[in-house]
Amino acid sequence: MVPYLMQNSSMADSIMSRAATMEIPINSNGDSRNIPEDDGLEQAAKAQWSLDEKDLQQVMVSGPNLNETSIVSGGYGGTAEGVISTSSIKGPAIRFNADFPPRRIPAPGQDLRLKARGVSIAPNQSAASRIGASQSEDISGSNMHQSATAEEATRGVAVEKFDIMKKWGLNTYKCTKQLISERFGRGSRTVDLELEAQIEVLRDTKRKYETILRLARELTNHFYSMVQTQHALGDTFADLSQKSPELRDEFGYNAETQKLLCRNGETLLGAINFFVSSINTLVNKTMEDTLMTIKMYENARLEYDAYRADLEELNLGTRDAVTMARIEAADQQYQAQKDKYERLRSDVTIKIKFLDENKVKVMHKQLLLFHNAISAYFAGNQQQLEQTLKQFNIKLKPPGAEKPSWLEEQ
Repeated sequence: MVPYLMQNSSMADSIMSRAATMEIPINSNGDSRNIPEDDGLEQAAKAQWSLDEKDLQQVMVSGPNLNETSIVSGGYGGTAEGVISTSSIKGPAIRFNADFPPRRIPAPGQDLRLKARGVSIAPNQSAASRIGASQSEDISGSNMHQSATAEEATRGVAVEKFDIMKKWGLNTYKCTKQLISERFGRGSRTVDLELEAQIEVLRDTKRKYETILRLARELTNHFYSMVQTQHALGDTFADLSQKSPELRDEFGYNAETQKLLCRNGETLLGAINFFVSSINTLVNKTMEDTLMTIKMYENARLEYDAYRADLEELNLGTRDAVTMARIEAADQQYQAQKDKYERLRSDVTIKIKFLDENKVKVMHKQLLLFHNAISAYFAGNQQQLEQTLKQFNIKLKPPGAEKPSWLEEQ
């Protein structure tokens, strides 16, 4: 009987030793995995699980208890075991983050221990959703700010263009109305009799100077053709004097005469070209600049009369609050147009005065040149003709320099 009890006791110790030393894997849900063992081992495992369930829960919450660690040696059949004190190993298993209260961040050591036991910690979906929402809100807010700035800039440009077109339309309407009224004799216009007379004299003078310029150019073209004909005739006489021994002297005299006339003609052409160039500058630049100022003055006069008529029409109406505001705005526009009109009238007066003085100086010089050059040419006085060109600082071009070279044209 005693051996039988000892045998049963040894079998029980062996089973419990094997159950104590076996490893029970735990998945993320805390369920034990299926162990292919016999019924005895399964019963021992269930008993051991019921005893260690509270310890496993403590590991999941606060980490394993490292104060005491059991070491079993000898495998399934071993009986020797010892206890090693590990009170020096300390540390919390859970780290608290104040920024995200619902989220728990495990310590690095605990994370490794939980992974070794097959326990996985799912990420906090609410914190991730809040971070993504905040980022999307920042991006959408910056895009909305940029689009709003672009829309405001575009709207500002459009409003500015609309205001310009509106002012131009109102100004054109008022000026057209005033012009039609003047043409039909219904409206009044501002007239400066003295200035109007000077403007009319200037326009008539410009027409006459344009006639002088046209005739001088025609004379230059005809005289140039005559000089070219004389040059060709002199070359022909010189050639015949070489080929006709019996008429060598006669052909030679005529050849020399034509060449002399050709040289004098080229000198006279230089004087006439200088005269034409000076008249062209006076007519098409100096006078034209003054006439452009006169045109601006006439436009300012028309605008001034248009705003003056508009202000007079408003003053004849009723004097309520709306009308008084319109009268005040019209008076400001009238004063601005009046200042512009008076400024341009002063400019026209000054330019006409300077133009008259400049015209007298230029024409005195050019008429004297034209007279002396024509007289010396037809009198056959070559020295006087050359002296005339020196007097007016006119330099003749060489015979082969009528057309500039391709390098000078670049």
